[in-house]
Amino acid sequence: MAMRSEEKPFRFRGMIALAIVFLVIHYLVNLSIFSPWAEYRPFVQKLSMSAFLIVIIFIIGKFIERIIETRSETEGVRYNLIRIVRLITLCFVLIVGISFLFQNLYTAAVSFGIISLVLGFALQAPITSFIAWLYIIFRRPYQVGHRIQIDGLIGDVIEINYLDTIIEECNGMYLGNDRKSGRTVLFPNSLLLRSQVINYSGPFNPFIWNETAIQISFTSDLKFVESCLIAAAEKDFKEYYSNYPLVGNEAAVYFRINQYAWMEAVVSYPVEPVDTTGRRNRILRYALPMLNAQSDKVGFPEGSMR
Repeated sequence: MAMRSEEKPFRFRGMIALAIVFLVIHYLVNLSIFSPWAEYRPFVQKLSMSAFLIVIIFIIGKFIERIIETRSETEGVRYNLIRIVRLITLCFVLIVGISFLFQNLYTAAVSFGIISLVLGFALQAPITSFIAWLYIIFRRPYQVGHRIQIDGLIGDVIEINYLDTIIEECNGMYLGNDRKSGRTVLFPNSLLLRSQVINYSGPFNPFIWNETAIQISFTSDLKFVESCLIAAAEKDFKEYYSNYPLVGNEAAVYFRINQYAWMEAVVSYPVEPVDTTGRRNRILRYALPMLNAQSDKVGFPEGSMR
């Protein structure tokens, strides 16, 4: 981190020095010493001034990014704002570059409009993805760090580009739980406009609700089973989610008959989206010793006995 903080001031100083060099060149070519090359003077002056403006635009963009990095609260908001700043910076750089290639800004604007019209027909898919990116930025259906499900894909958002989104896959074809698979999935932003998006990390509550079932016999003491499962869920909540109040986040237990004619005791509990597998395992580790210790109150599947 210290190395990175040293590189940023150095980069700023280098860009400022480069801007000064271009500005000095712009005025130095007016000296009499360069009179033999007077025919190239307008081109050099225009080129140096354009380069000076481009460097200044980059300096302003980087300065705004620095402010956003230090003052934005969440990673998702910071990421989106930086992307917008970089897009605006690129637009201004393109305007300066086009104005250098043409005689004036009016000609540049007309040429830019014609080029945009032609490219609009040829690049419909990327343009749709770019429009979807704007939708993501302003409507915020998901942000960096959120766990989402879209078109059968489940994962944590790690990057939102102008044309595509990259997620770190969870579950996947080789896993039967919510662990990260180690694979990344890239999909075009346009997929958002024609698919349903499920956000497990929504802004309203840090939790989603999950449930875990265990099979028991019909002769089990249901009240005892219920108390053990709730105690295990509350113990885990207090240990791993101590920053949140237990009131309003209490676990609940219900019973049902499964397809094999066993009874199932199902504990439903709140959990952070990235901790579904871990919390389920911890609850079972807490609950099963309590249940096994009272074999006269709890019966588990064994052979054909129910």
